[in-house]
Amino acid sequence: MPVRKRTHCPMILNEKENTEIPLHITPSSLLSCSCQHSSHPAIYISCHSCPITLDGDHLLSTMMGKITFYEDRGFQGRCYECSTDCPKLQPYFSRCNSVRVDSGCWMLYERPNYQGYQYFLRRGDYPEYKQWLGFSDSIRSCRLLPQHSGTFRMRIYERDDFRGQMLEITDDCPSLQDCFHLNEIHSLNVLEGCWVLYEMPSYRGRQYLLRPGEYRKYLDWGAANAKVGSFRRVMDFY
Repeated sequence: MPVRKRTHCPMILNEKENTEIPLHITPSSLLSCSCQHSSHPAIYISCHSCPITLDGDHLLSTMMGKITFYEDRGFQGRCYECSTDCPKLQPYFSRCNSVRVDSGCWMLYERPNYQGYQYFLRRGDYPEYKQWLGFSDSIRSCRLLPQHSGTFRMRIYERDDFRGQMLEITDDCPSLQDCFHLNEIHSLNVLEGCWVLYEMPSYRGRQYLLRPGEYRKYLDWGAANAKVGSFRRVMDFY
């Protein structure tokens, strides 16, 4: 039997359980590894010899993101590959007309420091900016969103400060009006997972990222008014 060369296996330290977990990922630079932490040969990426300390949802998202920005349509022109949050993209390209997402879920922003119009992208090819509902070819910052493997829960309210009728949501909603006879949300509480609100039905119009936490009024998620047409969970597939 051929002897398999041993390589360092990336281990993630789970602080909640004080255990180490082998990291299974599949980028292009994979190496075969048979290590003491695994009961069978597995595939791992080469890494530093020390563990990476991560917590909760950031366990996978920090390690598995890959997005490539292109200045021209159809994945042409100068390009820039990114694997994590970046508050200032303007040093790497002057405009963005196409994007390829190899892994992870991403939020793109019109302006630096995660400001301006927001655009949610998951795995796939976007040959022109209209494919991600862009208003222009300006992308100046990006954020890699945490992957959530559990249930999704969000409570929406018809009035600000969590007053009025409350509905608990656990799934995507292509039309707030059709599903719940509402067209406005004045406050909400994201309990589990990340969500994206859309100004119009069928996941169109302005978009707003919602991370776990309390939003007492629509201004808290960056909207100019309470109008909401649809919303969806942040997931890498549907």
